[in-house]
Amino acid sequence: MDEKSSMAKWEGKVSSTLTKANANQIWPLFIDFFNFHKWFPTLSTCYSVHGTNGEVGGTRYCVTSSLPNEDGGPDHVSWSKERLVAVDHENMLMSYEMVDCNIGFKSYLSTIKIVPGDAEGFVVEWSYVVNPIDGLTYDVLLEKYQIGLDQTTKKMEDALVQSNV
Repeated sequence: MDEKSSMAKWEGKVSSTLTKANANQIWPLFIDFFNFHKWFPTLSTCYSVHGTNGEVGGTRYCVTSSLPNEDGGPDHVSWSKERLVAVDHENMLMSYEMVDCNIGFKSYLSTIKIVPGDAEGFVVEWSYVVNPIDGLTYDVLLEKYQIGLDQTTKKMEDALVQSNV
């Protein structure tokens, strides 16, 4: 077993650079917490279960196809309930925690930060601290995050470019 797989918590960070849109255009798409399925490729469902969209305390229910469920098979959906725990509009940063799920997370905290750049673009960072997941390695999880972020930011950027045509 590699060192990362035996850690008490897995901490990771991935990033994606965008050049066709600006940070002020992308931020509202991320903070639209209850509608993230519009952008994230493996979320088929995402909707409000409590609170106000984009505000601390807002809680969403998500269905995903990217992680297996613990309920015993493909006929059962993989789901999570996630709550916004921090929103900083000025610094374009949001954090959320998973409060319940059937996909193996016993603890989960994620932060998305948009780092404004220069004429060459800007960066979206997605960091997380989670418990190790049975049947999953640190490297596989990190890769899932990177692929998910890359696909999400591309979809967002493409939609913004299309709407500005």
